[in-house]
Amino acid sequence: MNDHAGSIEDAKQSIVDDFSLFDSWVDRYEYIVELGKQLTDLPADYRTDQYKVKGCQSQVWFRAREESGRIIFDADSDAIIVRGLIALLLRVYSGRLAAEILATPPDFFDAIELGSHLSGNRANGLAAMVNHIQAYARSFGDADSAAKIETA
Repeated sequence: MNDHAGSIEDAKQSIVDDFSLFDSWVDRYEYIVELGKQLTDLPADYRTDQYKVKGCQSQVWFRAREESGRIIFDADSDAIIVRGLIALLLRVYSGRLAAEILATPPDFFDAIELGSHLSGNRANGLAAMVNHIQAYARSFGDADSAAKIETA
């Protein structure tokens, strides 16, 4: 389940609030690195091509599973800064309903001015991870719709 209680909007706002505590981008960058260090490692079973996110400069793996109608994400990367970005994405999107995920753009990254401080490749990788999360949500959402039709 999501470690961060509250709505998806609350999770986004808490990230914006956290980043507002830092005066410099060096401090924000160090915070992202620290988040990456705290991210739980993905088991080796999921560090395969099947779970790899295409379009990332570094290696990134995402796994999704459904529990009680909510999508739980596990993810990892071989790059520490990317692990930090993953931690932020999981904080917002993991443990949510498919419809919530699809209705929530990653605009918190703009609010913390992250996009302007990432290299082009990192920004593309971040977009690829968000697309991956949304694709999982669409997939689980379609499965839910199909299950509801079948049981109707």
